[in-house]
Amino acid sequence: MAFDYDLDFDSINFREKPELYRVGRGEQGVLLVEPYKSEILPHWRFKTPEIAKESSEKIYDMYLDYKKKGDFVGMDMSRKFLQMGYTRARRYANYKGGRKYDENGEVKEREIDSVKAESAAIFEKKWILVREDEDYLKLKKQHQKNYG
Repeated sequence: MAFDYDLDFDSINFREKPELYRVGRGEQGVLLVEPYKSEILPHWRFKTPEIAKESSEKIYDMYLDYKKKGDFVGMDMSRKFLQMGYTRARRYANYKGGRKYDENGEVKEREIDSVKAESAAIFEKKWILVREDEDYLKLKKQHQKNYG
């Protein structure tokens, strides 16, 4: 089931109402779902490989804590932030300033930034750990079966 953008995200605590949460595709809702956004976002950084390593490890540790508590929404939101760390760092690795399109809407030529590419690779490793975690996959399937 698709991510439901019509919910009142300002008033819903998804820890208290996990049945309202939809996994969606990719990173959908990553900056909407509370209290997870406020818990994870302050740790999400990718400017340098050192910062990306610290950030991805912190978010992965949060994932493990959510997992220990059986909190699938927290687990999935951690996955989304790790995925977004990878995709945003890749965007900045490929395009100076992170802008893919020029002022005319044309795709700019790629200028590879090896520092940002390394940051992306760091996030990708943690993202893969989560998305291939058998417990995560089991809980995701169960959540989707129960709630859509």
